[in-house]
Amino acid sequence: MNILVLSGSPRKGGNTDLLVEAFVRGTSPRHHVEVVSVHDYKVNPCIGCNSCFAHEDHACCQKDDMQAVYEKAATAEMLVIASPVYFYGLSAQLKAVIDRFHNPIRDTFHIHKMALLLVGAASLPELFDGILTQYKLCLNFFKLQDMGQVLVRGTKDKGDVGEESLRQAYALGQKI
Repeated sequence: MNILVLSGSPRKGGNTDLLVEAFVRGTSPRHHVEVVSVHDYKVNPCIGCNSCFAHEDHACCQKDDMQAVYEKAATAEMLVIASPVYFYGLSAQLKAVIDRFHNPIRDTFHIHKMALLLVGAASLPELFDGILTQYKLCLNFFKLQDMGQVLVRGTKDKGDVGEESLRQAYALGQKI
């Protein structure tokens, strides 16, 4: 299976990256995994013009790096969303990429499975509620299978993610 990981952390080597690396180690012996660190791509937010719906090729009017992300998604069968949590939401860089999937080109993709890796500094029980609601709505709307989630609280500084959380990410990768 081709798996595309969209990693939303702008902090290289941080807790989100560590979770992604553990997931990839668990998954890569059996599947092809590509990690896209969205902070390495210049992707503008969607401007809601719907020009992509008006063109036969669904080209976006914005000329940025999103076309490269579309090309990677076109070959994926599974999508993994990985992000730090900022103010109870995904990172701005990742949210911009996800919003740009409001394009009919997504209907040509073969993605049928999804997983979620989240890291947040707060320890509140409801820390991930907003993101989980959006995640479930996407699963339902696109009829995707939830392959699992690793949700880590109390991880402010680099390395706070902890061995247990890394084991969980690795185990999630292994079960796929």
